[in-house]
Formats: sequence, structure tokens, C-alpha cells
Amino acid sequence: MIHPKTTLRYINDTVGYGVFATEFIPEGSITYVKDSLETVVSPTDYLMHNQEMQDMIEKYSYTDENGNRIVSWDFAKYVNHCCNCNTISTGYGFEIAIRDIQPGEQITDEYGIFNLEKEMELVCGSKGCRKRIKPDDFDHYYKEWDQKIKKSISKLFAVEQPLLPIIDADTRQELDQFFNNPELYKSVYHLKFQAVGSTI
Repeated sequence: MIHPKTTLRYINDTVGYGVFATEFIPEGSITYVKDSLETVVSPTDYLMHNQEMQDMIEKYSYTDENGNRIVSWDFAKYVNHCCNCNTISTGYGFEIAIRDIQPGEQITDEYGIFNLEKEMELVCGSKGCRKRIKPDDFDHYYKEWDQKIKKSISKLFAVEQPLLPIIDADTRQELDQFFNNPELYKSVYHLKFQAVGSTI
């Protein structure tokens, strides 16, 4: 589920649609939570679809740490990538704002965390754009992503959190443990799909 203070807008023919803030969203706000309405497409389910459906699933899903493709039921699936994104996935399974987001600003994300199977050309146009996202970006950038997350997740309980009630009890317990002991921080690397027999 996407943050309630957002709306869907058409950008242009190249980018398509994007998600924009309708009100101020402060740093540390949870901006997306995988909820019970999300469509979970297992690897087997994916292979049973025809090519047209597979293309649509690829376009509008992310792959979780278990290898399942997740398709959002709401317009969270239209959040675009930006190499200077203002939200990012965390090892706790939700996304947070890593800086203040102003009304009218586009909500952007880091697609390198989405367990891509092939390279993706970028049109984000931000300063320092990587031009392409690669499947091995996870290994190259996760420490940098963790630094951004650690800075912003410290504000988690200092700002309004309309999506907090959707977070499951186990995740809330992990957050309590982290806030009691920062050494127990759960790295974003936990979201990387691990092949059978591998360890994090």
C-alpha cells in the first residue's frame, strides 16, 4: 500500500505515469508497505502465464527475497526509479522517505533493490545517474543504501506514520529490537533474492 498523501499523475509518453506527494511527507515516513492485498506471483505461476502477461508482470512488479514477483493492487506499482531517489526499500520490508518530500514532488525509488534479472536503461535524468541498472547493483550499492536508511529510519517514531498499523507484528518486534540496540539493524541486503543453498 502506498502512502495516502500521494496521487497518480501522467508525466509523458516516455516515462508514462508517476506517483506524486499531495502533502508534505517528512523524512522517516513509511511510504510503502506490502499488504495482504498485493498479488504474489510465484516463479511457477509466472511461467504459466503467456508472454504478454509475463511482460506486464515484469513491468509492474518487484521480486522479493523469496523469488516471488509482487504486483501492487494500488498505484504503488507506478513509482519510478531515480538514482537520487527520495524513498528506498528497507531490510524490514517497507519503504521510507530518506529526505523530506514536498507537496507536488514525485515519489521515486531505487530499482536496484528489486532483484532485477536483466539490465534496465534509465531515464531518470538526475545528477549522477547510473544510466543503467544492473542485476549486480545490489552487491555494489547495498552499503551505501544502508547508510541512507540508517540515517532516516532513526526518525521512524518521530513523525506521523499512517501505514504503521499495516506492518506485521514480527517486523514491529524487529524494529523494537533495533531501536533498543542499533547493532541489530537489519540490512537492506536481506531483500536480495538468495538462491537455494546460499546464505545472507
